[in-house]
Amino acid sequence: MSNTELAYRATLAEACDWLQQQTGNAWNLPALITHGVTPYVWLDYSDQYPELFGDATGGYAAPIFFQDDTQRLAAGSADVLITMTKDADKIAIQLPPPGIRAPLHDLRFLRKDLSRLVAQLKTAALPVKEEKVTVSESQSGIDKAQVLLAFGHLVKINMEKALLSGEAIFGDEGARVKSSAKGAKNKWRWNPITLALGLNDVYRVPMPRLKRTFAEHDFLIPWIAQWNETLAILGE
Repeated sequence: MSNTELAYRATLAEACDWLQQQTGNAWNLPALITHGVTPYVWLDYSDQYPELFGDATGGYAAPIFFQDDTQRLAAGSADVLITMTKDADKIAIQLPPPGIRAPLHDLRFLRKDLSRLVAQLKTAALPVKEEKVTVSESQSGIDKAQVLLAFGHLVKINMEKALLSGEAIFGDEGARVKSSAKGAKNKWRWNPITLALGLNDVYRVPMPRLKRTFAEHDFLIPWIAQWNETLAILGE
């Protein structure tokens, strides 16, 4: 099953079958949760929760991201319980007790999230080169000024604030290189590939524009080979 054959919102069975074809390993709901794949449930409009829908009067796909809710699924729950989600405008909202319940067969997984997971797994499985390579400062990450120069103009957010707060939209560590986090904030460095993927995923920055960014800045040259490998895995 290729990317084009996988549904935009795949069922649990479709997601697990496709991942098994891509990775050679069996998959289940706990494994998807453990690997950080966000489940969704389609919510039809309900007068009980009008604040969830906004202009989406026909309904929308609600993400399940609250840890208590996802851990309940990972532990083998017989159904879905949503106590916190995001509304149709992607603003987090706490639901009044007892929350929303749905059957497990209503769970859906986004094709782009599954493709990204496969890309991450394949990148992690690449053989380590035997020759010793001295990692330069530029290859260990780029600094804040370089991030702002390369990516700051691509989105209408306070990029500097987002970087220093470590917002998870750019990866679990906010794309910050972990080894640099021990130092002062002016020594922090960020992985430009993680940043670029986050900008495409969350803010819909077009891939062609991100590709041009890597070609336009000399300090991103050490990252181009890894960037191109990632694009190839993602089918971009």
